[in-house]
Amino acid sequence: MMLGEESESADYWKACGDEALANGIKGVIMMGAHWDCLGDRIEVATNPSPGKSPVAYVHPSKYVNYKLVPELNSADRCISMLKDGGFNVGANPKFEWIHDTYLILIRMFPAGCPPTTIVSMNARFDPHFHLRVGSTLRPLRNEGYLFIGTGGAVHNLYRNVWAPMLKYRDNFAQETAPEGWALEFRQSVEDCMTQNRGPALRRAITRLMKHPQYRDAHATDDHFMSACFVAGAAGDWEDEQEEGGRLGAETWELTNMVS
Repeated sequence: MMLGEESESADYWKACGDEALANGIKGVIMMGAHWDCLGDRIEVATNPSPGKSPVAYVHPSKYVNYKLVPELNSADRCISMLKDGGFNVGANPKFEWIHDTYLILIRMFPAGCPPTTIVSMNARFDPHFHLRVGSTLRPLRNEGYLFIGTGGAVHNLYRNVWAPMLKYRDNFAQETAPEGWALEFRQSVEDCMTQNRGPALRRAITRLMKHPQYRDAHATDDHFMSACFVAGAAGDWEDEQEEGGRLGAETWELTNMVS
């Protein structure tokens, strides 16, 4: 819902997109929060003309005319690299893009979608598995590809306060402060990302799934796996020399959910 509304986070994503374009990115490698495969399999989207799944509470005019640009050559490269890395991986030529990916791209790159490759999650939701997916594809960063993981720091639909949204279509209404468990886990996510670099970042992110408030913050694991994917892509030894993570923006909605 927040992806369809103006917010501080939306402005920050636009700034990130502007910076990426200024640095001449070749394309985007992306993992979302709504596409997963059974068994030990993962897939890479290879639909040359994907559609867009509808978004609840977001007017279609905000996304229907945005042209998606799947990068099939990069998809083939990702499949090859992941196979060489020992993954059970294949192409999915029928995948329709979901709001967790295309709405982010619209916010970051409103003037036009960059060449983009989407990698699925695996439905076993093993954090170390998804970290290794990111680590395996990491060499593409050196070629100018931007890695994006979409999900949420706190995302438990069962613990949200839905009344303002259902009554007034106001997902940003905060009639009360977020509950303590949400604030606690959100702070831990920020600490892990801003206080760790290199392999320490990988350890910190995967360790969050053992946090006492993790299951309150994530009733299901799907919105956390992309954090592991990105940590794998940005958590090598040589990344210790890079600038540390920073919290550029955050937006609370439905009282207890934050991204």
